[in-house]
Amino acid sequence: MKQQGIKREAVTVLVSGILFNLSIQVLYVWSLLKAALMKPEPGGGWGWTSGQAGLPYTLAIIFFAVGVLIGGRVQDKTGPRIVATAGGIMVGLGLVISGLAGDSPLGAAVGYGVITGLGIGFGYGSVLPACLKWFHPSKKGLIGGLVLGGFGLASVHYAFITTFLRSNYGIQETFIILGIAVTVISVLAAQFIKNPKPEYIPASPGKGEDKQALSPSLASVDFGWREMLKTKRFYLIFILFLFSASMGLMIIGNLARISSLQAGVSNAAFLISLVAVVNALGRIIGGFLSDKIGRVNTLFIAIILQMLNMAGFIFYQCVTEVTMGFIIAGLCFGAFLAVFPALTADQYGLKNYGVNYGIVYLAYGLAGTVAPVIADYFYMQNGNFTTAYIICAVLMGCMLAVNLILKKEINAQLYTQEPEA
Repeated sequence: MKQQGIKREAVTVLVSGILFNLSIQVLYVWSLLKAALMKPEPGGGWGWTSGQAGLPYTLAIIFFAVGVLIGGRVQDKTGPRIVATAGGIMVGLGLVISGLAGDSPLGAAVGYGVITGLGIGFGYGSVLPACLKWFHPSKKGLIGGLVLGGFGLASVHYAFITTFLRSNYGIQETFIILGIAVTVISVLAAQFIKNPKPEYIPASPGKGEDKQALSPSLASVDFGWREMLKTKRFYLIFILFLFSASMGLMIIGNLARISSLQAGVSNAAFLISLVAVVNALGRIIGGFLSDKIGRVNTLFIAIILQMLNMAGFIFYQCVTEVTMGFIIAGLCFGAFLAVFPALTADQYGLKNYGVNYGIVYLAYGLAGTVAPVIADYFYMQNGNFTTAYIICAVLMGCMLAVNLILKKEINAQLYTQEPEA
């Protein structure tokens, strides 16, 4: 009976974490409102320039990554509930401030870009560590994929909600309504997110899976962030995360232009929703697969698929081909985002996971600012993305070599079980 109660508690934390992520992932909201903000006032917009309309989103990506680091560090000390609650409040508050600021690029930059961005990072950085601690280490990939799948799937329902609110109430009211709703839902969900007691030991899944023979791990050693930075593995993981995330962000961030340019698609709303769904599926599938065949082996598969897909985008010229390209890109992107959290936990333990993964996650923040700029540069120079595709394919080839080095480094460290000097 006691074991059943613990299982229910673990499931409650997991479901609450997924619901929390479904509520706070409002980064996609800005892309839906950006075009409307740039319309002249008679057309229902505020006549912002592209730079004014793009700045809040860019800031949100940067502060999102910073928030993951700060929130992760704080939750390692205080627990996830307080940090998640603060994150939910900040996300909602930032949206409300953006709405109350009205036709003010500065107000949106501070409200949405800084406060909401930090809040999303706080929530993201506190929920996953808690969920991982409730389940056996052999399920880190699957649990991470489920929790992060909620984060990826949020863009689907926010697409419909934001479009409905904007059409019926206007831009300013959309921000305020979303802010209030996000605050209520996320804060309620956050109250069920907590760490297990220190003496808690997750039940073994049985059948020998608890040995994790397929996922080499140093998790018995809990590294502090300073110790982590002294390891070669950290820099290899950071590089892999940086460039693998860049590929996905480059494709997803330019989905509308790519589909219009190469397949003549005038309305990419369906494709955007489709990619959001396969992105979420990629996180679940990638996490599950990494539990079965190992993190590095899963990365090999995703890198090869993404490399071939990037090369293929040069030749995709119809709706079917472009759609398949987006599906593969979304699946691989989701898989990358599921594997790296589990890989970090494998190598550096869960005790200091919040701050450790927060540092690793800075690679995503860097990718989110660099990849769109590079893609835009080549598009402006050539009127297409061909050069960007070639560079992406070559970089993915280089990542195969980096992943091989990482595999050798992990295997070498398994013999010592000690942090490098």
